Amino acid sequence: MVKMTPDELRKSYIDFMKGIGASQVPSSCLLPENDPSTLFTGSGMQPMVPYLLGEKHPIGNEIANIQKCLRTVDIDEVGDTSHLTFFEMIGRWEFKANETNYKKKQIDAIWNWHINELGIDPGRLYISAFIGSDDLNIQKDTEAIQIWSEKFKSVGIEPIIEDDPYQYGTSRGGKIFLYDEKENWWSRSGSPFDMPVGEPGGPDSEMFYDLEPGGDSLDHPASVSERFLEIGNNVFMCYKKENKGFVKMQNPNIDYGGGLERVAAALNGDKDIYNTAFFLNPKKKLMELSGKQYTDDLKSFRIILDHVRAATFLINDGAEPANSDAGYITRRLLRRAIRAGKKIGIQGRFVGELSEVYIDEATAYEDLIGNKKKVIEIVNKEENLFYRTLQQGEFEIQKHLKNKGKVTGADAFYFYETYGFPLELTEEFLTESGYSMEDKASYIEAAKKHAEKSRTASAGKFKGGLAEHSADTTALHTISHLLLAGLREVLGDHVHQQGSNITSERLRFDFNHDEKLTPEQIAEVEKYVNDAISSKAVTYISEMPKIEAKESNVEGNFWDKYPDIVKVYTIKDNEGKVWSREVCGGPHVEDTTNLGKFSIKKEQSSAAGVRRIKGVIIK
Repeated sequence: MVKMTPDELRKSYIDFMKGIGASQVPSSCLLPENDPSTLFTGSGMQPMVPYLLGEKHPIGNEIANIQKCLRTVDIDEVGDTSHLTFFEMIGRWEFKANETNYKKKQIDAIWNWHINELGIDPGRLYISAFIGSDDLNIQKDTEAIQIWSEKFKSVGIEPIIEDDPYQYGTSRGGKIFLYDEKENWWSRSGSPFDMPVGEPGGPDSEMFYDLEPGGDSLDHPASVSERFLEIGNNVFMCYKKENKGFVKMQNPNIDYGGGLERVAAALNGDKDIYNTAFFLNPKKKLMELSGKQYTDDLKSFRIILDHVRAATFLINDGAEPANSDAGYITRRLLRRAIRAGKKIGIQGRFVGELSEVYIDEATAYEDLIGNKKKVIEIVNKEENLFYRTLQQGEFEIQKHLKNKGKVTGADAFYFYETYGFPLELTEEFLTESGYSMEDKASYIEAAKKHAEKSRTASAGKFKGGLAEHSADTTALHTISHLLLAGLREVLGDHVHQQGSNITSERLRFDFNHDEKLTPEQIAEVEKYVNDAISSKAVTYISEMPKIEAKESNVEGNFWDKYPDIVKVYTIKDNEGKVWSREVCGGPHVEDTTNLGKFSIKKEQSSAAGVRRIKGVIIK
């Protein structure tokens, strides 16, 4: 079996998919655009949702890419052999596919890449498929089962189908395991019972690598054992939910995703994902910095390796350490890594040096290489800030002990909430000082009360992008284009969008500008937007090469992250005046006739060099 570097693995996948007709698109940003449902891009599918729902992709119906992903739900799981917060997901999509052969085409492709190109042992590959549901009136996925069976037979393996894996595991020689909708169904809403009317979904077929051949005979892919490592999932999005139930789609979609690091682990035949080439040199650097071996403290090493890598990519994509939203996660990751570094004996600053190793190896991400100096400066600044936080926290605990003579769990939460001093460090400091924490359960109670207050305070708050795709939200999104054009007209061409948050009731729009807008400037911008609306301008959609769009001064702000072919939205009236021309992927009105009147309600500072406008439609 061939072991490959990350770059070799990436190239192998993209070259193979291009060879069978797919077009490559670049990774989207870790901070999703026009998707308020999540802080981060957590899967390769996420940026593809508009096209899975029927919108035409600018470069065709067959797409492949490698997507940067981040999942915060796995933060506390990091430390075992397989969990990562940041990972790279390989993907293949086919939109509006031919229902007569799309499953075979997908399974052929992914089998040939894994088995024939990479050399993965098919004897250690296991498959799961959908068993069907009488309640949903959806049949067993016999087509996928048959195709996989033929693949195994082609290499001399008898594809025994196990329809009761929970009872028998692998004891009856099962190769293809059948599960219900809890394991082998995909939709954005999860369970098919939770899907809204009009939503597409379908059965999926997952691929697993057996890391312990000959292990417990009752193990199976859906068991809690670490024996089976999921390396890919083929989603056959072929049903749409309607009032009367599920109906077959005439033009289904393929949504395939696989963890690149997990594929590397399968190539290694080693369940420890941190033994792959993705972490080889960072691990060496960390052992050098700490004077410890990886095996001396596996959990702490893994936390540091994962968290510094994740924070490095987050900072590059705009999530600098902060006390809220995406920046809070970056700060949490870095501080957890620093604490883990302290645990393995690192006394001085180290995060910047480790981050540099990741950046130097990120040759597939030219923007990160180019931002190396800035990213490391931010990492170093955050590490210095945290050490000051630790010093302040220790001082406050000492003062508290002198006055009260004890520290309770509630006190410990106060130290965390006020000074950012973590619970485990409070416990460690108390032990070193000859004390122990009293009433530790009160920490949890205080944390719950704080969380309830936070939820109440953030009710109705969207994190970014569009709240949904209603008519009112779509109208305000179109107006945001006119607003940006008006700002550039009044303030200058240096102005670009820095972020947006749009609901059905109002828009919030951030843009770069160093000075507060005067009342006269606000009035001019407002007039520009309303003049455009009054002109009954029409929205035109065109597709063109990214280079051509950029050279022809189409407005855009993330050129390195756009695909080679982009969608350009032009808002133009019947006299030929162009009011806005911008690269975008969101929903727009067909014309401005019924948009109403736009009113700017507030203009204020959002961050250093960034201003924020809040506006509404008056009808």
